[in-house]
Amino acid sequence: MYVALGDSFTEGVGDRNPRLPNGVRGWADRVAKQLAKQDPGWRYANLAVRSKRLDQIVEDQLEPAVAMGPTLISFYAGGNDILEIRQDMSSLMKRYEAAVQRLAATGARLVLFTGFDVMLPPVLEHMKRRNWLYNEAVRDIARRYNALLVDHWAFEVYQDPRLWDSDRLHMSPAGHRLMAGKVLDVLGVRHTLKPVVLGPFQRGSWLERTQRDWQWLDEWVFPLFGRKLRRVTLGDALSPRWPEPVEVSRGLRKLARERLQQAPAGGSAVHGAGASPAH
Repeated sequence: MYVALGDSFTEGVGDRNPRLPNGVRGWADRVAKQLAKQDPGWRYANLAVRSKRLDQIVEDQLEPAVAMGPTLISFYAGGNDILEIRQDMSSLMKRYEAAVQRLAATGARLVLFTGFDVMLPPVLEHMKRRNWLYNEAVRDIARRYNALLVDHWAFEVYQDPRLWDSDRLHMSPAGHRLMAGKVLDVLGVRHTLKPVVLGPFQRGSWLERTQRDWQWLDEWVFPLFGRKLRRVTLGDALSPRWPEPVEVSRGLRKLARERLQQAPAGGSAVHGAGASPAH
């Protein structure tokens, strides 16, 4: 059984699909589907919720995941902490390591991730330095706990903006598909996922790029920090997409329809298939 823990990266934000829980699909669903092709008995749970910080992920997801008795665990956490205005990286990585230690003690195969250097303006350059510190620590922790590492930072192909959603922080459908293949490669699992052929990228003129940058700041960056100041997140009203293990070979869309039909009358549609909250 495979259990995925984390934040928006693992939830699947950027890969919109209105027929699935929380309105997204993501790389973890794709990995689960490929695992089920190898063994129809594979089960899958995804506890990740967008915007969650490390401590929230540990508190809400870690012990429920361990209780499921998984044989495979993926864990990505800390990305939202890096975006905080102030952050003690030494303390953050100590808490991260404690979580990894707990997960590694289960005996499950454990997959960790570095973070990519997303496209940020110079005013946010200090957050890239935090990401470098985070990545070096994750690589060291992966070695010490014999975890598999998906070194996202090293995948130069992700420098193509088309692999990112319009917010530049979450992968696009093509990016999620490519990530699923990278995870399966690290696991040594044969799969049928082929990267999307994007062709040459036209960068546009300096003026066009500048206009896009200002639009991005206005639509995504300023609202992001506004939410941080108000201490609200886009994940506050959301539940995990697959909180209990599901048998993937039955089809995730079918399972999503069944779950929606079984939801109590008057329940929040945002938790079921068809919901697509703003990212």
